[in-house]
Parts: sequence; C-alpha cells; structure tokens
Amino acid sequence: MVSEGVPVDLYIYDLTNGLASVLSPTIIGRKIEGVWHTSIVVFEREYFYGASGITSCAPGSTQLGAPLQVERLGSTFVPFQVFNEYIEGLATSTYNGSAYHLLEHNCNSFSEEVAQFLCGGHVPKHIISQAERDLPAPLRMALTSMLGQLVPGGTQAVYANGVRHSRQDSPEYLTLNNQIEEARIVSQELDAKRNTIAEKVARKERKKEKKRKKLREQGGTGDDADEMAEAVEAVEPREPVSLAGPSSRDLEVEAEERRAEEQKKRSRDPPVVYRDIDGAQEFEAFAKNLEGVELSPEEKQSLDELQQYLVQGEGSWVLGDDFLSFIGRILSDPSISSSARISVLRCLAASALRDDVSLVLHQDRRQHALLGYAHGIDALPLEEQHALALFMCNLFENTSSSEWLLYISEWEHRGHALSNIRVTTKVCVQCMLSEQTELRECGTALLYNIASKEVKTVVFDEVCVELAMAALQLTQWAPAEEHLWRTMTALARLAQHSAEVPQLIAIVGPDPSAYRGTSARVDEQIDLIMKKVK
Repeated sequence: MVSEGVPVDLYIYDLTNGLASVLSPTIIGRKIEGVWHTSIVVFEREYFYGASGITSCAPGSTQLGAPLQVERLGSTFVPFQVFNEYIEGLATSTYNGSAYHLLEHNCNSFSEEVAQFLCGGHVPKHIISQAERDLPAPLRMALTSMLGQLVPGGTQAVYANGVRHSRQDSPEYLTLNNQIEEARIVSQELDAKRNTIAEKVARKERKKEKKRKKLREQGGTGDDADEMAEAVEAVEPREPVSLAGPSSRDLEVEAEERRAEEQKKRSRDPPVVYRDIDGAQEFEAFAKNLEGVELSPEEKQSLDELQQYLVQGEGSWVLGDDFLSFIGRILSDPSISSSARISVLRCLAASALRDDVSLVLHQDRRQHALLGYAHGIDALPLEEQHALALFMCNLFENTSSSEWLLYISEWEHRGHALSNIRVTTKVCVQCMLSEQTELRECGTALLYNIASKEVKTVVFDEVCVELAMAALQLTQWAPAEEHLWRTMTALARLAQHSAEVPQLIAIVGPDPSAYRGTSARVDEQIDLIMKKVK
C-alpha cells in the first residue's frame, strides 16, 4: 500500500467531437455541449467500459485522443491487487460486454461505480443524468446508431481473465507484429512437417516390432526374428516420402544443432527439475493402483506400452495411438481412484526427463487430455496438484517439451478458450501461493523455469503481469532463500519482457531492496530489477 495514496483522475471526452453543440439546436431544439464518455485513470492506466467489456490502456491512448477535461477525484489507498480483483469481478458480471448500453448502462455508469470504490468520488451529475435530461426517448435509438460508429476502437487487444488491456498500434508495432506472426506460421508449418515425419517413423517402428514379436512367438530367435522382419520389410511397398519434407539427414543435423544449442543454454540457465523419481517404481505403483479397474484391450495394450517405455527403456515409438486416450481416461474418470491419478502423473514426471517425450506431447493436440486436466488444478486434491506440478517442472528438462508448455495457440476446453501457456501459468500461480511447502517448492521452480526461457516477448504478453503479481505476493511471505532467489530471478526476467512489471513492482511492492543481504545471488537479481524500476 502506498502511504501517500495513488491519484484517481476522471478523463472526460465528447464522443461527437464538438458536433453535438453544433447540431443539437436543430435536432432537439436546444443546445447540449457534448455526449460524454468518461474513464478512470489510476495506477498509471486508463480504465473504461464499452461494448467489448472493460478495457485498460495507457492514459489518453484511445482513438479519441486527449481528453477534453481531466478532473482529480481524489486519492486511493486500495492496493493494486485488490483493485485488479475488483475490476475482474465487474468484467465477468455487471460490466461484461453483453450488458453494455450506449446511453444507459455505459462508460459513465462504470466510472461512477469505480470512483466510489476507489476514493468515494463521483462523476459530475450533469454527465450521469444526460440521457434522461437531454435526450428525448424517440431520439435515443437514432443517436445510439450514430454514436455506435464513434466509440473508440481499432486497438490491438490482449485478454486476461475477462479484462481487455489495449495498446495503441504504432506503424513500428504493426510491422514487428506482422513479422512475428509470419515467423510463427513458418515455425508451425515446420513443426507440423517434423511431427508428421516423426509419427510416420514411430508407426513404422511399431509395425516392425509387432512383426518381430509375432515371429518370436512362432519360434524364431531374436536375431532370426530381426532378420526375417527386415526381409519382409524389404519386399513390402514402402510408404512414399514427400519431396517437400526434410530428409532424414537434414533432421539428424537439425536435431544435433538443437542439442548443442540446448546444452549451451542449460549450462547458462539450468532448469529446476526433479530427477529423484524412479520410472520403474512409479510404474509398479501405477499398475498396482489399477488392480480392480476394468480396462479395455486397447487400454491394457497402452499399459504394456508404458511399461516398455519406462521400465524397459524403449523409445517413445512404442507408445501407440491410443496411449493418450488411456491417460485421459485415468485423469478424468471419477470411478478411478485419486491414487491411480497420482501414480500416473508421477510416471509422466519420470517420462518428462527423456528427450523423446515431446513426440507424445504433440499427439495431445487433438484431445488436450493433459492440459485440460491441468486447467482444473484448483479443484484437485493436494497430492494430485503436487504430482502434476512435478510433471510440468520436469518438462523443462528439454527444449522441445518446454516449448510445448508455452504454446500460445488457443484451443477449446469445456467452453473455455485456453492455450498451453495460460494453463501452465495457472498451475504455476496455484502452486506458488499454496500454503503447502511442497507445492510452493514446485511453484517457484515452475516460475523460474518459465521466466528463464528465451522466447519472443509476444509469448509473455498475456501472463507477465499475472506471474509478477503472484511473485510479489510470495515475497511478502518471507520465503526461504532458494525460493526468494527463484522469485527475484523471475521478476528480473519478466521486467525485461514487459514494461508493466516494473510499474507493478513500484506501485504494489514490496520493495525488492528490502531483501538485500539475504545472499549474494539474491542481491544480484535485485540489482537487475532496480535498474528497470524507475
């Protein structure tokens, strides 16, 4: 809380830009000065309400330009976090987009309510009562239609929990955004080609292994079976390879380059992962927890495939097309025990340490079984939350699997528009702010891993503020040195990604400098943060 209070201003605009005062005598027989639009400016942001819901932007950056008038309503001592939660509540209830009415339930109604909440201030009465006083009922419909074309628009928007946070588009921003979008499309196309080839290779290996198994069952030795399977394969028609796709040699070279780059990155910023997890033991516990559960033949096959992968050390190619459907049933079927879900998540946490797990993850783009389950973390038992967090932390062991967690492409889940990075962020915040020590350990690890990723700023547009707010709240609880270092490191990285993060640190607090002297490495991160905080 800021001891001197934060100023609260009312920005007043004329939606007609002077036309009302010129045309009103002719239209309604008397002069009105303007048709008023207002907004609240607090915490260095402008908040207003319109047909798209509640919007925030840099003060004075809407298409209306500079306000006609600015009135100081007072000062507020409401903490930013409380204010933010209040705005989120309005955005999903009385001030959602569908409730907007240009002349009645409008921006001025919103400004009045927010002003009273912040400092007990009021919008001038002549603005609040204008619809009833100045606009006869027969003219409201016509004026609504005319003014509908004058409402601020044309902004680039990023959504966060129902509130639209806007920024004005500059030519430089549009150019950069187009370049990023083009690069993202190219990257997705390459990923799709790689995934298609990888899946073909995996299917081919599974087919070959089934032939070997069948020949062994018929009495052949391991070597004989291998030779016979290869002989059969040699005379079978081969699957055509697209000339447009990269060759196997190209893929090998690219994979080697990625491994080298990953090793270089890891030596500089190694992720926090949990290696003391035994895949064989976890599988044994999982199989035991499934005793008494009726499994289909396909699910039994998937269980056998998981054993080959985790216990026998086979490649991810052994995991068939039905494997993720099997995992999805374990995670979503209420008749299956929580202990079975915990053990399968721990199996996945062990699998996440392997560099070929990304081939399995990409198959989940159709069902979203893993992250659809993760989105409901706040309703899960604590032990399930912990097992899930272990899995997600360990996915940062390798570049390809960690990038999967940060994808920004949207998908639908039970009526919600989600993305991988939004779900990852939700899990991170839920664990960070838990009272359970084990969950907080995983939460700070996940925060550190997310913030340490070298990705384009656009990836963090939607989550920087949410992660920073959770980090600031955690520091208020005087965490242990390890957790404090991870949190300060994340804040330093997030401050590099978003200009809003330093503002939050300055306004919301606590002051990072208060933790100087905890350790040399904590002091180093505090220095980096304070360079950004003005």
